[in-house]
Amino acid sequence: MKIRNGGPEDVPDILSLLDGAVSWLAARGRTGQWGDQPFSTVPARVDQATSYTAEPFLIRLAVDDDGRTVGCCVLNEDRGRWIPAVDERELYVRLLVTDRSRKGSGLGAALIADAVEEARRRGIGLLRVDCYAGADRELVARYRALGFTETEGFEVEQPSGLWPGQVLAMRV
Repeated sequence: MKIRNGGPEDVPDILSLLDGAVSWLAARGRTGQWGDQPFSTVPARVDQATSYTAEPFLIRLAVDDDGRTVGCCVLNEDRGRWIPAVDERELYVRLLVTDRSRKGSGLGAALIADAVEEARRRGIGLLRVDCYAGADRELVARYRALGFTETEGFEVEQPSGLWPGQVLAMRV
């Protein structure tokens, strides 16, 4: 596996990864995070994925030996609108998704390690991420296992109700 920069030509692969994650979550009854509709069928989500290909975002893609995209991490120095600010420069993980058929293979850990290196390259000492904090907080636990520490929680009003989120941070 190698990790490379992504661009507009990679949007179909990113949407495919997101569609696979939604399907995997829905099959387990875990629709609170991203719902049950494929990203590729929701125009706003397609627009969001497409927006990641423009500055100031950095797309990092994990690609297997056959050239297939198996993971994606989107980085930005802007945290997004719902996340509390910090008093220092930070690198923010805006999206992390991997091919669910490779669950447990270390793809997510490799992409986070790559994000840590990018933060260091930029001279940034803080890497943050937010994630879905509902149900059993399984996703929060996965980020803790990757070396992040929980900071503040937040909620976002959605048509389906409140979406619980958790911010996590890592010093690099």
